Amino acid sequence: MLNIPTQSFPAASSQQRVAPSGQSGRNKVALKPGHSLMDWIRFAKSGKDLTGLRGRLIDVSQEELQKHNTREDCWTCIRGMVYNVTPYMDYHPGGEEELMKAAGIDGTDLFDQVHRWVNYESMLKECLVGRMATKTTAAVKAIMPPPPTSLAPPAAVAPPPNKDSRPRYDWFQTDATVHLVVYAKRKVKETLPNGTCPVPGGGKKPVAAPIPGSGCTTADLQAGVLRVEALLGKMSYMIHLRLADEVEGSISVQTAFTVGKIQIILRKLTAGKWTSLGQPLDSHNTFLCKKDRAPFYRDYVLVSKTEVNHNTHVFRLQPPRGTVLQVPVGKHVYLKAQIQDTEVVRPYTPVDQSLVAASPPSPQGSDLYLMIKVYPDGVFTPYINSLNIGERISVSGPEGNFSLRPLRDITSLYLLAAGTGFTPMARLIHLALHSSESIRLTKLLFFNRREEDILWRRELDELAASSDRFQVEYVLSEPSDGWTGRRGRVDQAMLDGTLERTDGSRSYACVCGPSAFTEIATGLLKQLGVGEEELHAFQG
Repeated sequence: MLNIPTQSFPAASSQQRVAPSGQSGRNKVALKPGHSLMDWIRFAKSGKDLTGLRGRLIDVSQEELQKHNTREDCWTCIRGMVYNVTPYMDYHPGGEEELMKAAGIDGTDLFDQVHRWVNYESMLKECLVGRMATKTTAAVKAIMPPPPTSLAPPAAVAPPPNKDSRPRYDWFQTDATVHLVVYAKRKVKETLPNGTCPVPGGGKKPVAAPIPGSGCTTADLQAGVLRVEALLGKMSYMIHLRLADEVEGSISVQTAFTVGKIQIILRKLTAGKWTSLGQPLDSHNTFLCKKDRAPFYRDYVLVSKTEVNHNTHVFRLQPPRGTVLQVPVGKHVYLKAQIQDTEVVRPYTPVDQSLVAASPPSPQGSDLYLMIKVYPDGVFTPYINSLNIGERISVSGPEGNFSLRPLRDITSLYLLAAGTGFTPMARLIHLALHSSESIRLTKLLFFNRREEDILWRRELDELAASSDRFQVEYVLSEPSDGWTGRRGRVDQAMLDGTLERTDGSRSYACVCGPSAFTEIATGLLKQLGVGEEELHAFQG
């Protein structure tokens, strides 16, 4: 649930108010000087005892965990492991308030709601107290039913109650090819790269929802191991096999949208018949909530870096041969790197090669374009900026809870972006203008500090000049004397003048930017009557 503050923007404790010029409001609270992520990495490696146990690991009972629930003595449990997070309090970007919510208890669910992608094991390894004890009393044992005689899958991978909705797979072959077929048991609205859905008999219609298709099925073939993940709404279906024989390194993915069928085509290195498809590996043939599936990474190659403005570049990343991955509109990926022996992960939303793409990208293994602002005092962005062409970085599959379904029947789309919060808006703009028959107006309110900070300004201006369905307005908080556009920060009067709520219109609003901006803008929109079902806030 979003916290809707009442104070003016930016919040008193936000990075946008207190950070030196040139920095951004990436963190939810202002960290004290000397308490950045890099400072924490150095402190954690200083050799100091961060657990209070002088290097011992212990079994922690529920009663013992509950005792450590204060600011000065705070333990929490994540996936069965207990950490003393007291030393980390002043380094946590979300502030001590967020950490204290899990003080003395199992904080796994709270952690997954916000930081599922963070490698806490690497970040907090020096704070590890031990493992939660799993002793069971005799009284409890007496009332427990006997264990099942057959091996059952863990609860996390159990199929949903409606077994008819569970996908299944089959395979067939020729002398030269192997075909793996996933039956989703529902009609699949295939999301094409440009955000439209094919319709029987030809033509296109506005996209309804990104259920699996070329943009929602990822396939990886590496060293004879095939991993296929199909996203069906909030669920994830996985095939994971060591193939029975050798195949070529490339892979093809096809979707039959009318029957909910996804087909993966492999070419054999040696002609002949296989007696089996292969050996099942971890998580093979599992169907579970996407949030319960750990992100999977593959190594992309940096092939180019293009300057956007004085501190922002578009990084073009190429997938390895054997990977087919399309990121649906509104979804993001995680980049992962090992920096000073610590695993650091950051989310980024892909953009197209340009705001007005000449043609949609190929659905088979397309490159990723990531617009990234480089922070000189940061940890991750200087690292990726230092990569040479040809070097590699780990990239996850699509993540995020954004759905295109609410955009199906709207007439107006309002986009509020601050800084690099523009990135998810770029593909939404393209989709609204080129793939929707109902959206008559797309309006972008773009907040930045200075004029030189505006991303893709020339392309946005050209698009506004060429299309009567798109409008853009820039708002600067630190404008030059010659600036003639809007000045200031997001407020109610500004948004009231932006929204056009006429009779019969159906609108939707998207917000993205630093946390303080997102919370303030979302709260103001709700005060103006924008309902929960008409609003999406992208969270970084």
